[in-house]
Amino acid sequence: MHTVVVGTAGVTASDVLAVARGGARIELSAEAVAALTASRQIVDALAAKPDPVYGVSTGFGALATRHISPELRAQLQRNIVRSHAAGMGPRVEREVVRALMFLRLKTVCSGRTGVRPEVAQRMADVLNAGITPVVHEYGSLGCSGDLAPLSHCALTLMGEGDAEGPDGTVRPAGELLAAHGIRPVELREKEGLALLNGTDGMLGMLVLALADLDLLYRSADVTAALSLEALLGTDKVLAPELHAIRPHPGQAASAANMLAVLKDSGLTGHHQDDAPRVQDAYSVRCAPQVAGAGRDTLAHARLVAERELASAVDNPVVLPDGRVESNGNFHGAPVAYVLDFLAIAVADLASIAERRTDRLLDKNRSHGLPPFLADDPGVDSGLMIAQYTQAALVSELKRLAVPASADSIPSSAMQEDHVSMGWSAARKLRTAVENLTRVVAVELYAATRAVELREGLTPAPATRAVIEAVREAGVGGPGPDRYLAPDLEAAGAFVRDGRLVGAVETVTGPLR
Repeated sequence: MHTVVVGTAGVTASDVLAVARGGARIELSAEAVAALTASRQIVDALAAKPDPVYGVSTGFGALATRHISPELRAQLQRNIVRSHAAGMGPRVEREVVRALMFLRLKTVCSGRTGVRPEVAQRMADVLNAGITPVVHEYGSLGCSGDLAPLSHCALTLMGEGDAEGPDGTVRPAGELLAAHGIRPVELREKEGLALLNGTDGMLGMLVLALADLDLLYRSADVTAALSLEALLGTDKVLAPELHAIRPHPGQAASAANMLAVLKDSGLTGHHQDDAPRVQDAYSVRCAPQVAGAGRDTLAHARLVAERELASAVDNPVVLPDGRVESNGNFHGAPVAYVLDFLAIAVADLASIAERRTDRLLDKNRSHGLPPFLADDPGVDSGLMIAQYTQAALVSELKRLAVPASADSIPSSAMQEDHVSMGWSAARKLRTAVENLTRVVAVELYAATRAVELREGLTPAPATRAVIEAVREAGVGGPGPDRYLAPDLEAAGAFVRDGRLVGAVETVTGPLR
């Protein structure tokens, strides 16, 4: 099994994906253990002094003015975890919780939190055992980080609350720890606070979304090319020299992908035949510009994620010179903004895909295709309602594009008077990514059927590879009306697991 070694310098997106989705094992580096030991010595020294230090010998948030006596400090750390584990609503997905826990461990191992090495090792043990704390949808304002979700994870480390075992069964966390030979942690000064104070949930969901969207943007380039081909459009607008004079890198990549898919097509270039067109519609001609802008947004979001993956987010932090200082690095604004930017780009990519689908189905704009791509129009409705479903998804995506990060609601008796709502931005982006997958799947379904209906014309080799693969996957082609939902679900799976891009790349080589 793949092993991820966590050191002091942060982790990579690949590490997060390996742990969250691949079940990779985790080891702590010797460097991390040394850094944990050194920072803990600093915290222990401060705890022994009479002067109050936030998070070590005081209360938290608006209650930070109270000095806590040594005999109450272990109780204080337990209490912050218990009281902050106040989430409600549906359970959060296993991959998100694993990413959340792993990213908190990443910060702990930086040596900037004052947590003991044994606590960090216990976090790794829980992940390695396949134990997943029950975390709920609602509870985070994205400042101070993702408090409630992280608290539910810390509660599992204490052997309290509920968690899911590797077999998928939810049981009391104490039972699961005992079954795997893991002792619950007994938190000491600062450790409860250090386990809760981070942007790990929103960051984990950003990393997962970036991986999904990298595939989806390539998939959307493919379906856009298939629609252009089915509409007998021109591929001249994809010429590299045209995109070089507006040098947005994402635009050039999308155009190159579409051009690769359409190489040697016998359908393109027929826009001057029976009903001459000077230009194709915007949804066809401007596909690289829209998808390219989204790709460039992905690149910016990836840069933000990389910076955050290299960060140590806690409050207070232990600095290399031995100072323990309060700060505001737990504020989720940098991550929240890009989560919202991505939701906007996703909505627009879905919108242009739906417009192409609608064009394929409209006999007045499809340049010779039957109404709704039906077998016997009037008797058959064809893909009429498949487009309804796609339109409903696009409408929902527009609502999901409303930014969460533009909102703020004060909390903690006005101590936390401006929050990021980054967790909410991440949750709605996850929904948006899944809906975009379905929108692309409907365009794939319509475009492949439309290409097959162009009798007498030979599609591009890459298109033929897609049609062959998607039919083998159980997605039906032209013919009389049938129960469409299973076909659409199969098309969605074909996009989601990468088989669409994989089919194309057997002909074109790797897409950009």
